[in-house]
Amino acid sequence: MQPFRILTGVAAPMRSTNVDTDRIIPKNYLKTIKRTGLGVGLFAEERYREDGSENPDFVLNKPAYRNAQILVAGDNFGCGSSREHAPWALLDFGIRCVISTSFADIFYNNCFKNGVLPIVVSPEDLEKLFDDAERGANATLTIDLENQTIQGPDGGTLRFEIDPFRKHCLLNGLDDIGLTLEKAPAIEAYEKKLADRAWA
Repeated sequence: MQPFRILTGVAAPMRSTNVDTDRIIPKNYLKTIKRTGLGVGLFAEERYREDGSENPDFVLNKPAYRNAQILVAGDNFGCGSSREHAPWALLDFGIRCVISTSFADIFYNNCFKNGVLPIVVSPEDLEKLFDDAERGANATLTIDLENQTIQGPDGGTLRFEIDPFRKHCLLNGLDDIGLTLEKAPAIEAYEKKLADRAWA
């Protein structure tokens, strides 16, 4: 998993509330268990028209937001079914951070396990970030995970809270497998001890 330390990128505004995982990645994209290639399906029902052409009104199709790395979203983002494909699709598109006032629990946990940083802010701070994100090509935010800050295009800074363990995992690029491998010397010592007993 790629470590997350400091991210500076364009933030796209999505004011919709209760954006569920079916909207994030529609069910017809769930046939794969690979984590790559899902970016094309991100918000597919809104990004594309029935004939397959792009919907120019959808935020991520607008020139200023095509390379967005941050999503500023309405309340209760990631609700609905528990599909892990949702953070996979966000990450494959290039979005490494989602900011909202609240997230569905399973989606929130899945983000951390896949290198996406979900940040919870107050409604007042979210409104400020929406104002920043609506500047188009000038909607650049800097997310500093170590210092737990969000810096806006005008230099204003907001602080956010995060669980220390989850922060450690993101800073060091540790998913569940990575965490297990950190214990490799202890595991090997234990297995050797068991093997020695078997031969005793």
